[in-house]
Amino acid sequence: MDGATVLVTGGNAGVGLATARGLARLGARVVITARDPAKGETAADEVRAAAPGAAVEVLDLDLASFASIRRCADEVQRRVEHLDVLINNAGLVQTQYRLTENGFETTFGVNHLGHFLLTTLLVDHLRASAPARVVVVASRAHQGARDGLDFDDLQSERLYRPITAYNRSKLANIYFTRELARRLAGTGVTANSLHPGFVASRLGRDGDGGTAGAVVMVLARPFAISPTRGARTSIYLASSPAVATTTGEYFAHCRPAKPARIATDDAAARRLWELSEALVAAPPDRG
Repeated sequence: MDGATVLVTGGNAGVGLATARGLARLGARVVITARDPAKGETAADEVRAAAPGAAVEVLDLDLASFASIRRCADEVQRRVEHLDVLINNAGLVQTQYRLTENGFETTFGVNHLGHFLLTTLLVDHLRASAPARVVVVASRAHQGARDGLDFDDLQSERLYRPITAYNRSKLANIYFTRELARRLAGTGVTANSLHPGFVASRLGRDGDGGTAGAVVMVLARPFAISPTRGARTSIYLASSPAVATTTGEYFAHCRPAKPARIATDDAAARRLWELSEALVAAPPDRG
């Protein structure tokens, strides 16, 4: 990865931090994003300590804010001459129904729509940097969305169930990746998604999941893998020559894996892309 620049969203903790650390050790210049600048700088210091001499930078990014996403994308294009890898890693789970700054249900808004906007804002930069890669951290949780996405209620306004919203957001991650790969075919930019494993991360324990989320994560922790192990597939997809031209696929344990059948519905993937374009262009007026 010598000479390569990698952007990792949510690189201040958990799998994102482990991914940044692993890629820095491989020689990459790593740019991590964080909602909290102080936590971002602390994480950058951890990466530098693990990879002495590594080039590590921090950018502010709140994926629940289109304004923040646009500022971050502008800053990337200003500071990064070549963007070789974009890793859409950040994510959350919400036990309570909440809206983003722009009026979207937060799980959908952050896990899918925020990354959709960031990636589309950076796609020309990625094309100009080709060969380049987009890596999307999805989850096996997408299998729980057995009926697919409810396109008539993407914001879960009629009924909000935390796990259902999370499962659907992970399905949306895979749809987004497949359609992105289709649209970037022949450009030298690849796009692949992955399941990191059940990871002992901060997910659900930093206030995003409420008290219930914290309790669930504590009880489940003995069965979880470390963030370092959870980062392996992200690092593999970002760096391995073996997947330099692989695109539109889903991985687990650094190997191609079969997603749920519902996740291979490319008509649904195109529909989600078109709706997402409309949503980021004209956010709802919630008064």
